[in-house]
Amino acid sequence: MFLTRFQINPARRGARKLLSSPQAMHAAVLAGFATPEDHERAGARTLWRLDTPATTTVHLFIVSPGRPDLTHLVEQAGWPTTETWVTRDYDALLSSLQPGQHWAFRLTANPTHNGRKTADAKNTQRFGYLREEEQSAWLIDRAARHGFALATQDDGQPNLRLHRRQTQTFKRGVNTVNLTTVTYDGVLQVTDADAFRRALSRGIGHAKAYGCGLLTLAVANR
Repeated sequence: MFLTRFQINPARRGARKLLSSPQAMHAAVLAGFATPEDHERAGARTLWRLDTPATTTVHLFIVSPGRPDLTHLVEQAGWPTTETWVTRDYDALLSSLQPGQHWAFRLTANPTHNGRKTADAKNTQRFGYLREEEQSAWLIDRAARHGFALATQDDGQPNLRLHRRQTQTFKRGVNTVNLTTVTYDGVLQVTDADAFRRALSRGIGHAKAYGCGLLTLAVANR
């Protein structure tokens, strides 16, 4: 597995096109792999996420089974004369995970639930949670199955912050997609290392093709 960071130049026309459409960004990410096995294998798939640490700074993070070549993205949406991309081995981190470890984390996800559009509808549909407390509960309810628990703060509340709560609308062919997303920051504790490795390698929740599901870690400052 590999972890890649690519800095996007939002002033470029190609970058603006990609940033406005998760469908276009997904296609651009997959174009960085020579073979299908490089972006999806048994137990692992390519995940990506956009982070905006500053107003004019946009980072694309990719976790993938194979090493990507993002030359096309540099030419289309990057900084060709100053910066390309950085790819690091991810397996060392995955193999070092153990129960009891604390990590700071970030996750952009698509918190959803199944329901019927109308009371007499025959089939269920997937609906995005819109209220902050529902979005928080969505992650808390899924933590155990993915091998972690949220750390608690001094006040007893989960160490969790929600931001970039939004609904994106974009085209997929002739259809319009409405996608509810939220970014979670916090501190977690590993409870099941194998399940946690699967979460990091396969993603959490739905809409993984559209920039959701990638959970990344950093040293926790508790």
